[in-house]
Amino acid sequence: MNYQASFRCFQGCPGSYSIYDVVYTCPTCGSLLEVHHELEPLRQRSAKQWQTLLDKRAGSTHWPYGSGVWAMKEWVIPDLADDNVVSMFEGNSNLFWAERLGKQIGLSDLWIKLCGNSHTGSFKDLGMTVLVSVVKQMMTMPDSPVTAVACASTGDTSAALAAYAAAAGIPAIVFLPQNKVSAAQLIQPIANGAHVLALDTDFDGCMQIVKELTKDNSIYLANSMNSLRIEGQKTVGIEIVRQFDWEVPDWIILPVGNLGNISATYKGLKLLLDLGIISKMPRLVAAQAAKANPFYQSYLNGFEAKVSLAAQDTQASAIRIGDPVSYEKAVQAIQATNGIVEQASEHELANAAALADQTGMYTCPHTAVALATLFKLVNKGIIHKDDRTVAISTAHGLKFTQFKVQYHEGTLPEAESQYANPPVNLPADVELVKDTIARRLAIARW
Repeated sequence: MNYQASFRCFQGCPGSYSIYDVVYTCPTCGSLLEVHHELEPLRQRSAKQWQTLLDKRAGSTHWPYGSGVWAMKEWVIPDLADDNVVSMFEGNSNLFWAERLGKQIGLSDLWIKLCGNSHTGSFKDLGMTVLVSVVKQMMTMPDSPVTAVACASTGDTSAALAAYAAAAGIPAIVFLPQNKVSAAQLIQPIANGAHVLALDTDFDGCMQIVKELTKDNSIYLANSMNSLRIEGQKTVGIEIVRQFDWEVPDWIILPVGNLGNISATYKGLKLLLDLGIISKMPRLVAAQAAKANPFYQSYLNGFEAKVSLAAQDTQASAIRIGDPVSYEKAVQAIQATNGIVEQASEHELANAAALADQTGMYTCPHTAVALATLFKLVNKGIIHKDDRTVAISTAHGLKFTQFKVQYHEGTLPEAESQYANPPVNLPADVELVKDTIARRLAIARW
């Protein structure tokens, strides 16, 4: 079937542009673009036929359709040559039933979407497989100006770009704010051979630099203002519904910074609605760190004006963003789903992570923002006991070891460690060891 996708202005200006053109914003009004899919060809398959097709493909070894992203190729980049797909079989991540944590906070149907169980350890792989694949195809075209890809990053984006670019053989340039990303995040693009530049500024400052750099069309912009990334990231919402046997949860809670993830999740769910595969939308919750909360501030003013601010230091470093690029798209996502924006303090997010970890998870600080927000909404009676609720875990906790160490040492700034569990140092005396274990187990039972 003749499935088609093109860039169009998010604000509705006339005109469309090839997804293989080097264009990031509307030439008429300067707004963000979005990838537009023609619905009528897609509707030639019934809802049931789409469900059957995607269920068959997901997790298979059929290249490239076993990927959680490329299983939905017709809904992502339909005319991309299979040979140009750059995939590490991203997606298909575990939808974890958080039974014990749910019972502790008063929810019977709590799930965690473990997007950090991916090749580079974060959900950013979902968008980067799409962007790098399109760039690979662009570079095969006559007279293509593109010779490299670049991004500004707070850590996870750079890791994903570097890995996928390395797999494709495309040079990658990464701009990171100096001393504001974890060592585990910094080493990833270094190891994958990217050109890493650590700038003495914050993420927003890095973003300004990369925007200027990519005005020369020889270097392709890979940040989430590039709508190709959204096409991959939108598969999270679709995958959640598929994992629930095509039933829609009541709530999806996401940590947000640059606002691409909540925009993408909404876009994927809206496509399911437009194709008649689902009949309702979940309510979306945007969770922000209180020290980097421009979207929350905008929500408080009813979205009458976009708030930009100087983001402060937060343990949730990947969402330490004061001027989010995908603001208008995220406003649409919240308003169209009767959604909510909430915030979490450093103390709240640190203890939310620790509580979740005690039930078997290993939670990154950004996921902890979503969990702390969830706890607030449950306590306020907004999320009810039997509501099917999904929190998006955006990255693997192993990227943030120092956050964990400081928490359990009791040295984490602005947080009182309510669940600290430091090691007990003892001499090699079996009787002392037995006594210590007995006392600790007695305390745990109490």
